[in-house]
Amino acid sequence: MDTAEYKKIDGGITSVKGFKAAGIHCGIKKVKLDLALIYSSEPCAAAGVFTKNVVRAAPIIVSQEYLEGGSARAVVVNSGVANACTGEKGMEDARKMAKAAGEALHVDPREVVVASTGVIGTALPMDQLLKGINDAADQLSVEGDILAAEAIMTTDTFPKVSAIEAKVGGSPVVFGGMAKGSGMIHPNMATMLGFITTDAAITPSLLKKALQKAVDRSFNMITVDGDTSTNDMVVILANGTAENTLIDTDGEDFHKFEKALEYICVDLAKMIVKDGEGATKFAEVVVKGAPSAVDARTIAMSVASSNLVKTAIFGEDANWGRILAAAGYSGVDFDPDKVDVFLEGSPGIEQVAVKGSALDFSEEKASEILREEQIKILIDLNQGEGKGRAWTCDLTYDYVKINASYRS
Repeated sequence: MDTAEYKKIDGGITSVKGFKAAGIHCGIKKVKLDLALIYSSEPCAAAGVFTKNVVRAAPIIVSQEYLEGGSARAVVVNSGVANACTGEKGMEDARKMAKAAGEALHVDPREVVVASTGVIGTALPMDQLLKGINDAADQLSVEGDILAAEAIMTTDTFPKVSAIEAKVGGSPVVFGGMAKGSGMIHPNMATMLGFITTDAAITPSLLKKALQKAVDRSFNMITVDGDTSTNDMVVILANGTAENTLIDTDGEDFHKFEKALEYICVDLAKMIVKDGEGATKFAEVVVKGAPSAVDARTIAMSVASSNLVKTAIFGEDANWGRILAAAGYSGVDFDPDKVDVFLEGSPGIEQVAVKGSALDFSEEKASEILREEQIKILIDLNQGEGKGRAWTCDLTYDYVKINASYRS
């Protein structure tokens, strides 16, 4: 992806004209911000991609229903309590959140996307939450994007925001985004939330198509710990204020929109991996020479998901056998006797396996690469033109410590 096509902008979701946000403390958590609100002054085309976990939280079910019409004006998100595995009361509470936000913003409650993240199996404190929604509506501002990003955090250590400008349909189009995620991160909407705003004019059907593709190549290509959450979602709102030519066909303008959306999704996805619970290293797994792009992505995710690979990265051990083994159980049919493996970092690149076999490589150079905070694992199958990439982090002692006492 050519980064020269995009201009980075300071800020996040409110970098887009017509959007305001707020992040407040309503009392779900002891002291930290725990409620976020996003609002567009203009009607929006909207789309979402949701967890494939069979155990789905109430806000997932409600938001999927509300987005069937392809429009939305607002998003309300709480952190600290997931509102998952909470039965009929959980469904009622999710709808009450949408209703309260709709009334506070003077929009149809069905135009409000609802999201929650936090501890599973706990009921929401609705009195505090409903009051907080009204308070957040009163505090909406263009400057509220960072506070909103902070309010959706759980074990995250920093707010994740991004904004870019791209040329689409003959006009400058802005994309803004915020995300949260640190643990329970794995493909199929890996506990992860992502919210994207844009001023592009695009039909709901094409917006949905673009979002699914972007998610498949970004959020669905990251892994921290192999756990897919009950609450994961990525939602995009497009309010059309850029006044570009309406994107209503699968043509050049749509492909430009797709690429820009993928860029900001990848940017946010990488932030999630870098903030993986207990992580000390960020790793990109690049696969090339595969029979197809799908095969390449499948192998990349298999390697990125391997706990043995992740612990080797933590231990700074150039154990290339673990990399090749993880590629081998990916389900992709390939000839292991043609595979080359490389490690790459700021000190340079070092080949550690050739044609699926041992190589007299420099252990010192490999260790120097693995001591870096950002590492690339390159796997060349030499069996086609397919390319793919995935992102992961190391698996550390601190990951266990964090998740052994999550509820406390």
